[in-house]
Amino acid sequence: MLLVRHLDRMAWLFLAVLAGAVLLLAGLNLLTDPASFWHVPTYAVSLVGKYLCYALLALAVDLIWGYCGILSLGHGAFFALGGYAMGMYLMRQIGPRGVYGNPILPDFMVFLNWPELPWYWHGFDWFPFALAMVLLVPGLLAFLFGWFAFRARVTGVYLSIITQAMTYALLLAFFRNDMGFGGNNGLTDFKDILGFDIQADSTRVALLLASALALAMGFIICRAIVGSKLGKVAIAIRDAESRTRFLGYRVEHYKLFLFTLSAMLAGVAGALYVPQVGIINPGEFAPANSIEIVIWVALGGRGTLYGPILGALLVNYAKTYFTGALPDAWLFVLGGLFVAATLFLPKGIVGLLRALTSRRVGVAPRAPEPAGEALRADRRGAAA
Repeated sequence: MLLVRHLDRMAWLFLAVLAGAVLLLAGLNLLTDPASFWHVPTYAVSLVGKYLCYALLALAVDLIWGYCGILSLGHGAFFALGGYAMGMYLMRQIGPRGVYGNPILPDFMVFLNWPELPWYWHGFDWFPFALAMVLLVPGLLAFLFGWFAFRARVTGVYLSIITQAMTYALLLAFFRNDMGFGGNNGLTDFKDILGFDIQADSTRVALLLASALALAMGFIICRAIVGSKLGKVAIAIRDAESRTRFLGYRVEHYKLFLFTLSAMLAGVAGALYVPQVGIINPGEFAPANSIEIVIWVALGGRGTLYGPILGALLVNYAKTYFTGALPDAWLFVLGGLFVAATLFLPKGIVGLLRALTSRRVGVAPRAPEPAGEALRADRRGAAA
């Protein structure tokens, strides 16, 4: 209830549209005849599920960039770590347990002549343990990284470069066969999840619903944060970090909390992404992927929560279309979108729609409140 009370009319409308669209898609897949015009094929269900995972990832980036001013070019790493945690669970579901319950080695370990299962693979045959790792591994990495970076007051482009360096270091590490994560090929050929055939239509629909639920919960959490005093402090940090620090706020603590939470949301997105695409490999750590996430957020409109979700859906739909119709032109289209958003849509699609709506009803857009004024007002109220 504490989270729900921060939802306004637009938030409820977004959640209703999301629920309605996903339930309609699921019904058209499961309840219609495959030969019917209205039937939605299973591959389309998985494709939409993948888009929703990307939308949750974009939402995670918007929480720290749009509201706290932390431009991370390394969130692809947290997404991939969550995906690897889920991939390890799915690999442990392949084949029997072996003699006396001893775990069977994954195929790639047998091929590489590993003598036994590495210690860090133990426990991943238990789904609750895998879910805990989906949250803990990205969250712990983000906490340790943020602890040193924010306490050292690394900001701006320097922080962005460091996050990208972290992502590239993980890319190189996971490419190594001796890391025990499948090397260049990664983890694939999944069979079951929670005892259900991962290729079955009903399982694909269940994964779609789980992705929509995760996106809805992530949106509610982010909306509650930005609507609270914590959100006001985050915006003040974004607009005037030094002034906020002089007011007595421990800026590094706020940034560390939001950065860690954002990484955990990205890990959940990666965990839901892997069973729907059927593979996770080191390519997910590529720095270009993290840059592409920033493009989704910028195009949709950072600092809005709705915008990044819209941007992720639109850009990835365009990517699906252009990589099939004009595969050589997609990177040029993506670059053009980023340039166009920077030059002509500084507030993204959502910002443009808000401006057009305000102009249509004859209401001038409200000027932003100076950074720190809301915080000083809160403190005066508390003192009174």
